[in-house]
Amino acid sequence: MMQDQKNIIWHSHPINRASRETLHGHQGIVLWFTGLSGSGKSTIAGSVEEKLYQLGISSYLLDGDNLRHGLCRDLGFDKPDRYENIRRVGEVAKLMVDAGLIVLTALISPYRSERQMVREMLTEEKFLEIFVDTPFAICEARDPKGLYQKARSGTVRYFTGINSEYQIPIQPEMRLNGEYKVSHLSEQVLELLRSKNILTT
Repeated sequence: MMQDQKNIIWHSHPINRASRETLHGHQGIVLWFTGLSGSGKSTIAGSVEEKLYQLGISSYLLDGDNLRHGLCRDLGFDKPDRYENIRRVGEVAKLMVDAGLIVLTALISPYRSERQMVREMLTEEKFLEIFVDTPFAICEARDPKGLYQKARSGTVRYFTGINSEYQIPIQPEMRLNGEYKVSHLSEQVLELLRSKNILTT
């Protein structure tokens, strides 16, 4: 049941995002990795987080599959549930940016409108869309979870790329060629952060 919004008041607190960013020594921002299943999103995001950790950067990785074990465990994969999944992840990412963290998300997030929704939650400068552009044939050949095979046999419904669409980003902040080595791609992401003055090392 929806709560009466008139009775909910936002409370401002003495420690704000700028204070937390000063404590961390860097800005908070979201790196939103999007792409087909098997494109390499989670692997690349994990490599980037590892490099950030080595640099002493405060970060957190929100992985789509992991979130469906808890925060989004009640959701399926039809369009309304996919929307709610992205909305929830966006709200969590927004809180983490307010905490001054660099937040990495690895989700298929197939629809442009939903990625735009999260961008608008965070404001333009706090959201970097990173499209892991891996050819469909390679994603299916990798099939790390066996989902493409299940989708083709009809045992998995609403599977992106088979019986549900993926809308390619039109103007992402970065396009990564998923055929390249992960070490090369993760370094490209760090260079993007340096170009935005998020990283100074």
